[in-house]
Amino acid sequence: MNEVKGLIACEHCDVLHEKIPLQSGEIARCSRCNAELERNMGKRWQKLLPLTIAALILFVIANCFPIVALEIQGQSNQTTLIGAVFSLSQEGTSLVALVVLITIIALPLLQLLILIYILLGHRQQKLPIGFKTLVGILQSIQPWGMVEVFMLGVLVALIKLMNMAEIIPGVALWAFSGLTILLTVIISFDPRNFWQSELEMHQNKT
Repeated sequence: MNEVKGLIACEHCDVLHEKIPLQSGEIARCSRCNAELERNMGKRWQKLLPLTIAALILFVIANCFPIVALEIQGQSNQTTLIGAVFSLSQEGTSLVALVVLITIIALPLLQLLILIYILLGHRQQKLPIGFKTLVGILQSIQPWGMVEVFMLGVLVALIKLMNMAEIIPGVALWAFSGLTILLTVIISFDPRNFWQSELEMHQNKT
């Protein structure tokens, strides 16, 4: 969304619209393609911060504890996600390990930390240092976090392994399940709404 002197340009069809104040919960849409231009989040800001903090806690648990334990003929084997990444790199699939590291660990963690930093500033009615850069990073990395895809892949793999070994779900598997649900809610928030927040704060100061 681009704003110039009270005008908003639609990202999809480039039509210019006059910017008007929105009430809580209202959404402005393009008159040509019906794409969302902006929305007033209202009190959703108050709910997003605790959800993001909870997601960060689950993220730490999911990466520090074993995902599942496989027991075959009396022998048990278990690993964490970080351990799985190291195993992949040692087995000659470094590229796969790197993709998992970036999309399942690094980018979701970065996204959660940026969100918490910005939302804490919003709660204090001030813009954090590096606000514009951080929102830009948030918009860029949001499509690349793939915790949901990873969770689906784990479930498919576990179903295929059920006939070969006894599967004991680990703490991390339940944490990943909760994290997937929370991230689905958090990702539904469009980072473009932070620009509306910035405008409102400037108006309050003046």
